[in-house]
Amino acid sequence: MKILVYSSFTFSYLNRARVLFQTLRRHHPDWELAALITDKPPEGFAFDPASEPFDRLVWADDLGIADLRSWLFKHDVVEVCTAVKGPFLHQACSWGFDAVIYMDPDTAVLGSLDPLVGWLGEHDILLTPHLIDPNDDHAAILDNDLSASRTGIFNLGFVAIRTMGEGARFAKWWNDRLLSYCYDDMPNGLFVDQRWCDHVPALFDRVKIIRDPGYNVASWNLSTRKVSIEKDGRILVNGAPLRFWHFTKLGAVGDAMTRRYAGRNFQVYELWAWYKREVAAATDPAIPERWWAYGAYADGRPIAKSDRVLYRERGDLRAAFPDPFASGPGSFQEWLELESA
Repeated sequence: MKILVYSSFTFSYLNRARVLFQTLRRHHPDWELAALITDKPPEGFAFDPASEPFDRLVWADDLGIADLRSWLFKHDVVEVCTAVKGPFLHQACSWGFDAVIYMDPDTAVLGSLDPLVGWLGEHDILLTPHLIDPNDDHAAILDNDLSASRTGIFNLGFVAIRTMGEGARFAKWWNDRLLSYCYDDMPNGLFVDQRWCDHVPALFDRVKIIRDPGYNVASWNLSTRKVSIEKDGRILVNGAPLRFWHFTKLGAVGDAMTRRYAGRNFQVYELWAWYKREVAAATDPAIPERWWAYGAYADGRPIAKSDRVLYRERGDLRAAFPDPFASGPGSFQEWLELESA
């Protein structure tokens, strides 16, 4: 089976994406790896795709999104990196691959993913739920069960499809939804790309929900997953081989949630320590922390989330200011300043 794996990120997450691709290459050297980048390299950083651990580079500009700059402005960085996943997946269905897999950049592959290939022989869409076992503890229910109810039953840091049949139909549907409705707006039932996929088991056939504890291990399911490291180096989760770990929220938040639910399961801390070393080794100091080329107006001033929301809600503003990133006379930025004066 010819397989393409892609990840969507900005340059501030290039270090994490490097770790993902390096670990993927270790286990699956024959799979093609693609980087989907919605960004521009920061000044002073010499980006050489040929030296990176992926085979194919796709910029958001390559996806053929109509009125791209206007479309980009309507999204913050998390929204846009999830929104482009749909157009890429839909277009990749025509590139000659049998299957396409998406993985978040803050993921590391720690075991063979061959079982995915077997499942894709029988199913067209593979999803991993945030939880595969119910929590009994009150705090865990508040942190994890209710969080999944708000943000989506399935974690879309992973999805795999066959590029025909129901997989291709899903890719087109997801493309359409994410181009128009990929926002962090929980009061209106949206949490970027994830809440949409709550509908997948109802809308599509040939869907497999992966309930193996070795897939998509993360802080939100550690309360029900026990990690062990065998004498031969194998890593097990509830007795099953660990396949990939989602190292979400690297930093203080991730550390706090890990401590809360790993407790005395010290092997979890060993894995986190390994991951932090790998990310540090893959970090280029020429990339400023939290860099995103589309995070500021042309004059360098940061774009407020409220500016983006106003622009996306008002068609008259989008018509009047087709390049909302501009600064100076006649710009959307100037109009905002005059309105607030």
